[in-house]
Amino acid sequence: MLSGHFSTNRLAGGTNDLPHEGYVIRMKRMTNERRTYVCDLKAGMNVDQVFVVRQKELRTTKAGGYFISATLGDSSGNIIARMWQASETVFNGIPTDGFLHVKGRVEDYRGMPQMIIEACRPVSADKVDVSEFIPTSPYDVDEMWGEITEILREIKNTPLKLLVKKILEDKKLVTAIKRAPAAVQMHHPYAGGLVEHTRNVMRNAVVLLPFYPQLSVDLVLAGTFLHDLGKSAELSSGINIFYTDRGQLIGHLTIAVVWIQEKAKLVEEETSQKFPHETITLLQHIVLSHHGEYEYGSPKLPAIPEAFFIHFLDNLDAKMWMTENAIESDPDNESRWTTYLKQLDTKIFKPHKELPEMES
Repeated sequence: MLSGHFSTNRLAGGTNDLPHEGYVIRMKRMTNERRTYVCDLKAGMNVDQVFVVRQKELRTTKAGGYFISATLGDSSGNIIARMWQASETVFNGIPTDGFLHVKGRVEDYRGMPQMIIEACRPVSADKVDVSEFIPTSPYDVDEMWGEITEILREIKNTPLKLLVKKILEDKKLVTAIKRAPAAVQMHHPYAGGLVEHTRNVMRNAVVLLPFYPQLSVDLVLAGTFLHDLGKSAELSSGINIFYTDRGQLIGHLTIAVVWIQEKAKLVEEETSQKFPHETITLLQHIVLSHHGEYEYGSPKLPAIPEAFFIHFLDNLDAKMWMTENAIESDPDNESRWTTYLKQLDTKIFKPHKELPEMES
């Protein structure tokens, strides 16, 4: 399909140069001993510290009074919080996307920890260490980005190589990509998550491509690199993760499709040669179809082998993150099952990594 046929070039050096570490999910890399992080909060604990407010809502009880429902968090995760016998004045004083000093306690609610707020006051950002509240990838983003660019060096097709080069030379875009999460909640929802997810998908592609010689290696490598890059404009990357206006109105699939067209145009201007229209179309199809199903947001279903390949690689990495995170963050260490995961429509069985030996 590229220049009239599938490329069959192979990646130099084999796949042993790209070991795939296990996933590190819980963000417990901090050194502040004065703080009890959300991931360590358990029923029965008292709370007297600062959290970031990720969401707040003023609700009415059956008796007609007010209570506040909120989501509080730090760099390790989030917790649902309730404040009973609240008022509009207290509610309005809680800063959305800001910091709140909370005094209260942690209770068990349906098997999950829930915070009961007894008193609270807003705290200005200059009074806290913001790094304690921004979830980040457990891996070094620059090292992951370096691995991505090294894999991209294996692209042989000249138009694709030049298009990818235009993206790598766009310093503003690269900065946004390195900072972006891969999702709001579903998988890799932290700064650097987009690079981590992209790196993982590309690693898996490198490992599996030799088993499918009918695939265009160049198209797969470019497609895995591009498939989610639009999330760098779709999602915020600050204390809280949320959809930008552009993300809400257009979405990361369309954003990436536009970028492909724009970068191809820059290649044409630089080389004074016409960029192959079919190559642009194939790349855009991969991006538009990589969710795999209409109900998951793909405007088109995969219609070329490379698109199916990338869809399943993308889904694999997302699902592996979800299952590992469910196990690592489950509040009940004694249970053999996690809580129910709506996004996976199941619970996850935990004690499976060390299989039992034969009994005499």
